Amino acid sequence: MTAPEASIAVTVPRTAAASPSIEATGSKLSWAVKDTLALAKRNLLHYTRVPQLLVFTFIQPIMFVLLFRYVFGGSIAVPGGYVNYLMPGIFGQTVVFGATSTAIGLAEDLGGGIIERFRSLPMVRMSVLAGRTGADVVRNTGVVIVMFIVGFAVGFRPHGGVPRIVLGAALVLAFAFALSWVMALVGLKVANGEAAQAVAFPLMFPLTFASSVFVRVDTMPGWLQGFAAHQPVTVVVNAARGLMLGPEASAQLRAVGTFTTSTTSYVLQSVAWIAAILAIFVPLAVRQFNKS
Repeated sequence: MTAPEASIAVTVPRTAAASPSIEATGSKLSWAVKDTLALAKRNLLHYTRVPQLLVFTFIQPIMFVLLFRYVFGGSIAVPGGYVNYLMPGIFGQTVVFGATSTAIGLAEDLGGGIIERFRSLPMVRMSVLAGRTGADVVRNTGVVIVMFIVGFAVGFRPHGGVPRIVLGAALVLAFAFALSWVMALVGLKVANGEAAQAVAFPLMFPLTFASSVFVRVDTMPGWLQGFAAHQPVTVVVNAARGLMLGPEASAQLRAVGTFTTSTTSYVLQSVAWIAAILAIFVPLAVRQFNKS
């Protein structure tokens, strides 16, 4: 009995090792997807259990809408009405500021030993980062939907048609996904959530306010216009703005110098920015995760 049992114990692993790699690859991919979904669910549940995160996620952008719509809006002249100009910018501002949640969440998990627990489990390591950034995409989608509702309540009336509006929103969410990987790298390099926020804010603040999110770039000082007109937040927001408001509004904005190029060009530039950010920061974040 002993000899046959030993023979079986040896031959089974050899057979599995000699099996086609396609099955192994498919199994690994399946586990990676399952792990990513499980961790994304865990991160989404965490958001719902922390009231401060919900307030920051949903209340802050609503406050920005009300502030700029009713306090500053009367002094900002834009063809087609300021509220129509403002709301695509609010969508961009919301996802840019929201990206800091990725850095804070990963930093807290790292400092609290959660990442080490994940490492000890039989899971695909990439799933930890993919689950975090995937959860942020879901959260940002919910926020953008809420902001559309708020925008309609304060007078936002896009005329681009449903396909263009959806494309504009998808472009903003894709940009949010790319920024999440930037913030993932930040979160893995700092000691705690407070430090992550302290590092992320100086990065996101100038990109948001030195852009076309709230005001026309052509009204800024000349020395600032070059940066503001070509940095990624302006490019993505103008692409979404041109898509959502429609060709006529885009032509008016271009006629007064607010748009420096066509909506199509802004869309292509946005795709290029998103692809470049992902190509650079996904490998950097994964490498930092493996080192942490």
